Amino acid sequence: MPDLTHGDDAAAVNSLRSAVMRLSRRLKHQRVDESLSPTEMSVLGTLARCGSATPGELARKEHVQPPSMTRIVALLEGKGLVRLEPHPEDRRQKVVTQTEQAEAMLEESRRKRNAWLAGLVDSLDEDEWAKLRAAAPVLEKLAHL
Repeated sequence: MPDLTHGDDAAAVNSLRSAVMRLSRRLKHQRVDESLSPTEMSVLGTLARCGSATPGELARKEHVQPPSMTRIVALLEGKGLVRLEPHPEDRRQKVVTQTEQAEAMLEESRRKRNAWLAGLVDSLDEDEWAKLRAAAPVLEKLAHL
């Protein structure tokens, strides 16, 4: 295991943190719908990736408290981006499902962000691009730990 408290390893971790945060902030500015908060967009992304879920499951996946998720789901439902359906096994619960409107908005958002990022990648040389392609699965793994 690398020593992440001293020397080159610590510098690499610091550099990675800083770069990921700056890039993430810049990507967030490439939104299609400015009326949605980053948290609302994240919930829609989670539904797109994982499928329908209860508000409690969404709260765990998004690392927020259940009452906060209840408010977020209500806002998204009011905007026509999710619908609440009865839980198939537990009538006390609801299942949150994204609407076709949400799917279309997410697709447009991905297209816009991918195009923006592709424009940045154009400035890389072949070696840098190869390294970035190789790092992508590792970054994806870190994002979901």
